[in-house]
Amino acid sequence: MPLNTPHFSFRFHPTMNALLLALAVIPIAQKNEPRLELVGEVIKIWDGGKHNAFTDLIRFKDRWYCSFREGDAHVGGDGKLRVLSSADGKKWESVALLAEKGIDLRDPKLSETADGRLMIVAGGSVYEGKKLLGRQPRVAFSKDGKEWTPTKRVLAEGDWLWRVTWRDGKCYGVSYNASERQTKEAKEAATTGKVEPGPADWKLKLWVSTDGEKYELITHLDVPGHPNETTLRFTSDGEMVALVRREGGNQKGWVGTSKAPYKQWSWKELPARIGGPNFVVIPDGPTIAGVRLYDNKVRTSLCVLDPKGGKLEEALKLPSGGDTSYAGFVWHDGVLWMSYYSSHEGKSAIYLAKVKVGK
Repeated sequence: MPLNTPHFSFRFHPTMNALLLALAVIPIAQKNEPRLELVGEVIKIWDGGKHNAFTDLIRFKDRWYCSFREGDAHVGGDGKLRVLSSADGKKWESVALLAEKGIDLRDPKLSETADGRLMIVAGGSVYEGKKLLGRQPRVAFSKDGKEWTPTKRVLAEGDWLWRVTWRDGKCYGVSYNASERQTKEAKEAATTGKVEPGPADWKLKLWVSTDGEKYELITHLDVPGHPNETTLRFTSDGEMVALVRREGGNQKGWVGTSKAPYKQWSWKELPARIGGPNFVVIPDGPTIAGVRLYDNKVRTSLCVLDPKGGKLEEALKLPSGGDTSYAGFVWHDGVLWMSYYSSHEGKSAIYLAKVKVGK
């Protein structure tokens, strides 16, 4: 059913701008950088679950669809995948709820397949309390956003295929996984309860698929420091760009670029730690990233991303705080539509913002 919630707006005050500029680890975009402004109000579109998080957004057959996880808490339990739909971006209704008994379905990411169906790729984790015992990616498909195929496992036990991006009839995605030792120990722990998994030793792999179910390995990505969540996008000339979260070392994000066949990569370290990385390459415009920033107060922000130069400049802070981030993006009719979640109002909820990107 639709969720009717109060709308609210958020505007920067000059004093606040000055304070943020003084405190931020990465600078607010300067005057020669693109100017980002909220269009109208940021609205809360869902808070029906105990914990609502990890969003994505797509426009499909002239309707909006937003996916996210509903669970008892940030980690653990049997997380379910909720899909909302809207004709106008104002009134939203739940149209699907995907679930697997005993499985925590997480981070549902939306895309449109080469044959014109909606696709969800998500993580499928098994927990004992908050202890991870195993995981494997899932995919599901729909012709109308309402009726979905049963979730199907892809890749291998231990993998997490975090997002896929389609181009020229193929989808590309990056998985991260534990070492063979950790995967083996996790399986033993699940079976016997006597073996504690060792520290994660995550590695990245770049995959390609024509149907979203069977994947071929393109290459390993040489990113150190426990890399995990990775979003891929393409520039107008076909160059692939990867934005990577890292949980080891100095924890700063990495950005990489590669030309077809995407086996040779050039990497830059970003000036900040990031979470929930997503970005959009705006036609004839800048590249805008939506990330969780950790310096000073945790928040969800839009940043101007320069992949070649390894620059990330904060341009617009969204109303957010605490448990937050994981943005979905759609560039539509000259406006950037954005979903994200946040707990700044007490309970983690799903929000929608529209942003004008000026010069």
